[in-house]
Amino acid sequence: MLNMLSNIFKNPKSNISSIEVIPTWYVVWGTLNNMTENVVWRDDQFAIISTLATEQFALSPTKQFVVVGDVWLTNRVKLLQTLGVEPSGFLENNCQLIAQLWEKFGFECLKLLVGMFGLVVWDRQQQILWLGRDRIGSRTLYYTTTGAIRAIAPKMRSLTPYRSAELDLVALRDYLCCAFVPGERTLWQQVKEVRPGTVIEMPSEKVYTYWELQEQIIAADQSLVWHGDRLRSLLDQVVQEYLPQNAPVGVLLSGGLDSSSITALAAKFHHAPVHTYSIHFGAESPNELEFSSLVAEHCQTQHHILEITFKDMWERLPETMAYLDDPIGDPLTVPNLLVGRMARSNVQVILNGEGGDPCFGGPKNQPMLINSLYGSINNQDSLQAYLIAFQKCALDLPQLLKPEVWTAIKTEPSIFSADLNSDASYLNRLMAMNIKFKGADQILTKVNNLTQAAGLHGRSPLFDQRVVDLSMQIPPEYKLSGVEEKAVLKQAVADILPQAIIHRPKSGMMVPVQMGFRKYWQREARKLLLSRKSAIAPYFNQSLIRDWLDYRGDVWGRYGVKLWLLVSLEIWLQVNKK
Repeated sequence: MLNMLSNIFKNPKSNISSIEVIPTWYVVWGTLNNMTENVVWRDDQFAIISTLATEQFALSPTKQFVVVGDVWLTNRVKLLQTLGVEPSGFLENNCQLIAQLWEKFGFECLKLLVGMFGLVVWDRQQQILWLGRDRIGSRTLYYTTTGAIRAIAPKMRSLTPYRSAELDLVALRDYLCCAFVPGERTLWQQVKEVRPGTVIEMPSEKVYTYWELQEQIIAADQSLVWHGDRLRSLLDQVVQEYLPQNAPVGVLLSGGLDSSSITALAAKFHHAPVHTYSIHFGAESPNELEFSSLVAEHCQTQHHILEITFKDMWERLPETMAYLDDPIGDPLTVPNLLVGRMARSNVQVILNGEGGDPCFGGPKNQPMLINSLYGSINNQDSLQAYLIAFQKCALDLPQLLKPEVWTAIKTEPSIFSADLNSDASYLNRLMAMNIKFKGADQILTKVNNLTQAAGLHGRSPLFDQRVVDLSMQIPPEYKLSGVEEKAVLKQAVADILPQAIIHRPKSGMMVPVQMGFRKYWQREARKLLLSRKSAIAPYFNQSLIRDWLDYRGDVWGRYGVKLWLLVSLEIWLQVNKK
């Protein structure tokens, strides 16, 4: 497959849509035919289809409930004790554990689970189907909304035979603004996503929220040191739970505060080798290797550095998009897949620092804080300011979208409005939105899909549900105050990291897509985006895209990011053709 992918853009006869991604499992529910292929279990109205072994499937002790899902739990021992079962004698999989919990507590048992999961539970007696997802959204679950047969899967590609090819235009609008599709919508009209912290009952389609992210500030009179100590105690516990037993562990290390903190904690507690992985984009581009190497040396990890070329970025994009459920226009998608493949030769579990910015006040919130002070002067409402802060295509939509498309969606409400207008403190409002949407719909989805594609188990300690809850208890001034970001996290890890890491300004991993389109990809991008047969042609004004490709009027140097967004979308649509 790799040879075929490397020639996709060189050979005009290559068919991007021929890339195959083998599904793990999916279920079908409704009026079933005589399907037999890869059926793990079925009755008259419900069937589990899987190409894998049955470790993701279980029946409850009375055989009333069928459970299938992707499940990783950190509190397995406590759950077994709740059931009165001796942990050392219980050798069944996590689905079997949940089946027993469900039989005793019903869907209320989801409140007891600590970890990552996307679950389907079939009640054979009541003929009720339940779909559930973990609190933060570390695992995904998609379902079709129409038809005599409904399909549910952790990978949206598995649902292709059961959906139409019609795009959801509101989801398209939101992707262009954010570089991901937020909320329950997906890019397909007839497919929705189960939201984090919820369970859906079918056929009634009732949605129950078993957990909700809420601001609950405590000990506002306590010092930064006090809150830092409390955070550190929890991080010590969570990172130890996330480490694999008696096996090496990997950490994606950029050299920023978040990934450096996880590296230092892993090195402190893990007795097997700790491997760290950093990337750079060649001599033409700036890098952060000075900082990642400093941390690796400080923590005495086995450090690996991967150079990702412009050729790699372009040629591996179709394969990367094939592994993603909805399109993600973040240029780090390809690097995430490639560094994961590199890590797989050393480890099976890889940690990352994702979650530090949303939970503890990264600098990307600063434009919104400035808007809250001066918005009345420049007449910019908070929703407009929030969408512009993504620095994608929010301001371009009237020109980018064809008139009939723009007319259809311009007055459709935004998924972000309710949270922007909540009663929480302003900074915590912004952070809650980043956790609920960017966290669940971009960051964790990307981590989940691309680490699995590389054969790895990806874990994000800073996005653990307990860390997220704690972050909403910390006074906002200890997270982002003036120019000082993530003060409480810096306080929590000050004793285990070099001062140069604690006090360095946040820069972020900058992928050089601006240079990429100017010097390397422009010709191929023209063929892809300006073709009358392109997948995006029915929706977009190609004259504006032509201006972007020619860099006409690119005052702020943002056209490369916008073009990557569009190229990712075009390729995603092609690899997901029915």
